Amino acid sequence: MIKELKTINIGDPEDFSNFMNAVIHERSFNKLKNVINTVKKDKSAKIIFGGGYDKSIGYFIEPTVIVAKKPNYTTMQEELFGPILTIYVYNDSDFEKTLKIIDQTSEYGLTGSIFSKDRNIISKAMDSLKMAAGNFYINDKPTGAVVSQQPFGGGRSSGTNDKAGSYLNLIRWTSPRTIKENFVPDTNYRYPFLKK
Repeated sequence: MIKELKTINIGDPEDFSNFMNAVIHERSFNKLKNVINTVKKDKSAKIIFGGGYDKSIGYFIEPTVIVAKKPNYTTMQEELFGPILTIYVYNDSDFEKTLKIIDQTSEYGLTGSIFSKDRNIISKAMDSLKMAAGNFYINDKPTGAVVSQQPFGGGRSSGTNDKAGSYLNLIRWTSPRTIKENFVPDTNYRYPFLKK
């Protein structure tokens, strides 16, 4: 992973050889910088790659990888919206327990993914995490949904799960109204099923 991360070019998005560019604004930059600085001082987590940042020309955050000693570490609970990945290593025998921890750790539920060749493992993850992410990916990165091809929207505190990029989003912005007009008005309250 670190070998691949070293190949990432960061810079101006007008240069298409750059895979990453700056974060959206200074407030986002400051939030991510503070997270990185907090992790650098914390004994329960360690930065194993990156951790740099620079706002001299744009708000650039270096891809950063954190290894956390506990599964509910703060960077695994918050939506950071930046190039920060947190890893928590667990024993294979704790897989189902870890799925429960994942489901209960964060109030957010934008995206999630699992990488596995074992259909049984994939099924367990899909079942255990069915309410943990509005969009769920199998053997694919949990970013970059293609608009108009892949509906996108998060659950929990990550939104109303209205699936932008599909008709489901349009329904969110409508106020359905049903109208019934009877051309042969009833003459009493009785329904036909009330007859003996």
